[in-house]
Amino acid sequence: MKKAILFALLTICICSVRAQTEDPVIMTINGEDILRSEFEYSYNKNNSEGVIDKKTVEEYVDLFINYKLKVAAAIDANLDTLSSFRKDYTKYRDLQVWPTMVSNEDVEQEARKVYDNWRNSIGDKDLYQAAQILIGVEQTAPESAFEAAKIRIDSVYAALKAGADFGELAQKVSDDAESAKRGGLLPWMSPGRTIKEFEDVAYTLQPGELSEPFQTVAGYHVMLMKARKQPEPYDSLKSGIIYSIERRNIRKQISNQKIADIVKRSEGELSKEQVMQHLADSLSQVDLGIRYLLKEYHDGLLLYEIGSRMVWDKAAGDEAGLAAYYKKHKKKYKWTEPRFRGIAYHVKTEEDKEGVKECIKDLAFDDWGAALKSQFNNEPVLRIRVEKGVFKEGDNALIDREVFGKDAEVKTNPIYPIDAVYGKLLKKGPENYTDVRAQVTADYQEVLEKEWVEELRKQYTFSVRKDVLSTVNKH
Repeated sequence: MKKAILFALLTICICSVRAQTEDPVIMTINGEDILRSEFEYSYNKNNSEGVIDKKTVEEYVDLFINYKLKVAAAIDANLDTLSSFRKDYTKYRDLQVWPTMVSNEDVEQEARKVYDNWRNSIGDKDLYQAAQILIGVEQTAPESAFEAAKIRIDSVYAALKAGADFGELAQKVSDDAESAKRGGLLPWMSPGRTIKEFEDVAYTLQPGELSEPFQTVAGYHVMLMKARKQPEPYDSLKSGIIYSIERRNIRKQISNQKIADIVKRSEGELSKEQVMQHLADSLSQVDLGIRYLLKEYHDGLLLYEIGSRMVWDKAAGDEAGLAAYYKKHKKKYKWTEPRFRGIAYHVKTEEDKEGVKECIKDLAFDDWGAALKSQFNNEPVLRIRVEKGVFKEGDNALIDREVFGKDAEVKTNPIYPIDAVYGKLLKKGPENYTDVRAQVTADYQEVLEKEWVEELRKQYTFSVRKDVLSTVNKH
């Protein structure tokens, strides 16, 4: 049963089967053979038109090996078993797989069902287009409101019978704003599309006939029948129906139903996850684009996770390491112009202007933001706006004027009309690594990245077949 159902899956995938050609192994990394097609996919994608720093095939080899070594390390760390990884990957995999399960014929079948259901709902009746004038009344309104509305609709009806233009009168007095703009004209209607009382009256009128005033839950109406016609055949409506159901994501619905049917037929032997994975595997066998797109996303998720742990987050959180790196490379971060380490701030009162300075004067610079937020910007009352950082000339107009003595135009916020600055002018350069944290962190990350790659190249085996490498994009 299970094998038969899995085999049947192959028949519902609509995909372009590519001709099988020779695809030799181009390199082996940690015991895994890498085919030339995978290397070509990665190389061509990362060296396409528009890429500024293009690499030759030989230059790209080391980048590709490093990439694969990091993925191997992530798998050895069991990062591919994380629930967050599985959730992200399966979501992406499914987005690639489900469109291949649905053909244009499937969509047209659904369109035909929609048409047939609509046609059956009409029965032997026709379609109609009417115009109306509505004097609206809420159902909970007092009796006097109903009486007043009835008087108004009777006067409208009398005016129409006396020769008044229906469209002009609808524009002036109808409470249905949308149709009033069109002289009371409503869209084409079929049975079951509107209030029963309205529909019942409509089917008593022929084109050009005017109804007497009648009541529905919306209020009082007078209707003018504009036209009636028989339902159009399917072929004349097909494109519109398909457009409508495509907008409602019908392909996803068809795909989900097909998968649900397969799971049901398996009588408990297959889960939705197993079906989707088998479909992905089947597609990967016949379509290299799908195969390497899925692999790229799979490996990219792992690379991001292990990169965060081994380099990016590690560097950002290693205060001692950052300090040591800065101390060793201090000359690299010298300034040619002074900087201002502090804040430009905007408050509503002179009291708060002084209060800001008192709040942070004895605190470390990194702690200023939290302290100011706690004391001055407890929701919902916001008493201060702040720009905090290490500023050079040109970064902030208020600091340019108040600190660097420039003739800068400062636009005052009327809600926070008092502008001020607080901090320290650093003339000789950074006092410590926190003054240039972003640059130091980025440089320290590069060091950790390099050291990590060197360790991986010692830890894992890899080899490259130069004879196959020479044939990349030349076969």
